Amino acid sequence: MISLDVMAPLMFVGLVLFLLVGYPVAFSLAAVGLGFGLLGIQQGFFQPALLQAMPERIFGIMANSILLAIPFFTFMGSLLERCGIAEDLLEAAGRLFGPVKGGLAYAVILVGALLAAISGTVAASVIAMGLISLPVMLRHGYDPRLATGVVAASGTIAQIIPPSLVLIILADVLGRSVGEMYAGAFLPSFALVGLFCLYVLGLTLAKPGAAPALSLGARTRSAGELLRGILVSLLPPLVLMFLVLGTILLGWATPTEAGAMGAMGALGLSLLKRRLTRDLLRQSMDTTLRITTMVIFILIGSQVFSLVFRGVDGDLWIEHMLTSLPGGVLGFLIFVNLFVFLLAFFLDFFEIAFIVIPLLAPAAEKLGIDLVWFGVLLGVNMQTSFMHPPFGFALFYLRSVAPAEVKTGDIYWGAVPWVAIQLIMVALVIAFPGMVSLSVEAFGRH
Repeated sequence: MISLDVMAPLMFVGLVLFLLVGYPVAFSLAAVGLGFGLLGIQQGFFQPALLQAMPERIFGIMANSILLAIPFFTFMGSLLERCGIAEDLLEAAGRLFGPVKGGLAYAVILVGALLAAISGTVAASVIAMGLISLPVMLRHGYDPRLATGVVAASGTIAQIIPPSLVLIILADVLGRSVGEMYAGAFLPSFALVGLFCLYVLGLTLAKPGAAPALSLGARTRSAGELLRGILVSLLPPLVLMFLVLGTILLGWATPTEAGAMGAMGALGLSLLKRRLTRDLLRQSMDTTLRITTMVIFILIGSQVFSLVFRGVDGDLWIEHMLTSLPGGVLGFLIFVNLFVFLLAFFLDFFEIAFIVIPLLAPAAEKLGIDLVWFGVLLGVNMQTSFMHPPFGFALFYLRSVAPAEVKTGDIYWGAVPWVAIQLIMVALVIAFPGMVSLSVEAFGRH
């Protein structure tokens, strides 16, 4: 006879073992949930009627209009990755900042933030900037570790800058509105951009040769030509940014509606640039289908797992364990952030959001923590899942497009300072929670 007290820990251990074996996450969640569900019925911990709630839960997933924003934003990001907007922005920003030491690095950070604000996808930003800016930086004498690190880090800004897919998922999991989550992330995300720029400034002061200014021959345009080029490059993405982010923050559109407008805007921009082809459209649709299907299956698997986990009082076990930590709220936040940071070495943000966050949210709410602030904090933390050597996806994306002369070791070591900066940002959000509340108040609760 198995005790009810050990069922929840055994479920958690079983899930970890499945994941370590390499079994797909969605099917691991469902298999562990169903397996322990049958065991729980056999041991008399709950009635078979509990599992009859599963169809209703799955129907709730399919009827959730917020999740429609995921395919819209994914399609928009995938299309923008291929239509040349990143190339135009990087060229204009590179010429603008070229005379400054570290100018190309500043350009990559700012363009990464702009791409994040109109696409919300990490892969699109990292691949586009890796293909375009990395060879240019290396050709002008940039330290390979700085060049690869700044490209990977600027791509991961898409994790926290609205309209981030992470924030959509966190809002849904935490039971808060996407508009509030977007508004709350606004100031912290741009504070992180500022920290990235400060790091480049400090590095150029300490090691001027690591990021030299562009040579005079690379800056041939006049001031008037440069200004016109920047305006031409910036105007379409700024319009697209307003269609997506502006309409959400102003309360004119829901995230799903804004995502639909963004997808149409990306199609229009591709047509305007005369780059919309059958192959480009098919590739973007294939990417959207693959990512959306993965998210839905993970979400269905997580519903199976969480239903049984609650049936064996797993939620009470987690809540008691977390609320009993020494140090009160601060102790809870330190533990949770260290836990999520370590999990990010092995799991990506989708898996953390669907498996772990639903277990943490009840304890956070019981401790009186604002869940919008908590979601933004975790969003900042989960950026590191893309940057962790050796399994960070941003590093894999970058390795796939980096020139042959760039060593894998340079990519990994180049990521370390930027992970440290992201962790500093986590500490700042904890130390100054007003950053999130001020953002929410500034943009209203729509």
